[in-house]
Amino acid sequence: MNAYEAQVMRDQAQAAGLRDAVIINTCAVTNEAVRQSRQAIRKARRQRPDSTIVVTGCAAQLEPARFAGMKEVDRVLGNQEKLHGNNFITPLDGKILVEDIMSVHQLASHLVPGFDGRARAFVQIQQGCDHRCTFCIIPFARGPSRSVPVANIVAQIKILEANGYDEVVLTGVDITAYGADLPEQPSLGYLLRRILVTVPTLPRLRLSSLDAVEIDCGLERLLLDEPRIMPHLHLSLQAGDDLILKRMARRHSRAQAVEFCQRLRASRPEMVFGADLIVGFPTETETQFQKTLALVDDCALTYLHVFPYSERI
Repeated sequence: MNAYEAQVMRDQAQAAGLRDAVIINTCAVTNEAVRQSRQAIRKARRQRPDSTIVVTGCAAQLEPARFAGMKEVDRVLGNQEKLHGNNFITPLDGKILVEDIMSVHQLASHLVPGFDGRARAFVQIQQGCDHRCTFCIIPFARGPSRSVPVANIVAQIKILEANGYDEVVLTGVDITAYGADLPEQPSLGYLLRRILVTVPTLPRLRLSSLDAVEIDCGLERLLLDEPRIMPHLHLSLQAGDDLILKRMARRHSRAQAVEFCQRLRASRPEMVFGADLIVGFPTETETQFQKTLALVDDCALTYLHVFPYSERI
């Protein structure tokens, strides 16, 4: 998703006439990510002393005054504002242009012709999240779940395929929630079928992070039967102990995660899985941690994004 947003910001800012500027798209998923964002801002100012420094992204959305207080920063834009080129150049009363992201209920859709320096293309199909996992601050930085209409997504993929991209990655914060906010409530499975039918010359379609418990039978059938959908899924698992999962307010059990991976691999042996995991969640014992460790083998996970717990909410 960041790759898609970065390209949109680049295109929008250039079209608006922004020159000699550094745009820093911050992360807020952990306190360490916020620290690194501030470090990147200071480094950018040292390396580009005469450039305009624009700070945006999740950390800026959540704490705009904190970033505006940095002497290195010229402008702070929220996650909604960063996708509109004029916001990079319009004079402000102060440094900050950040609106209430929780009041945003429509997703601005941008057609991107390509991605600088990348062999695969990224298409944002959804933004925001309606869940409230106890470790996660992202819903408050990204706003409620909102989806891009099917026709817009298909049009974007047709452009990318015509421009030579053989692989498209569908991205979002919670893509298994796709379509629930749209008038006809199309499912993620429906969207995939429309893409495969209407762009028959696209060789490969890939999905970003999924919540396995929200994958319905129709979507699962596509994952198993459609060779153009890549047999590589990244799962938001977080932990391997049921009590910790409950305290995280996750929606799946350990058994459901294991059974899902085993079932899909049994039907499509080339299927591989990666996962997000959190260690050191409050109250987690050594025994509970060992269950998470065992989950790596039980689900035959091939790669991991592992985060130490960071208090964010």
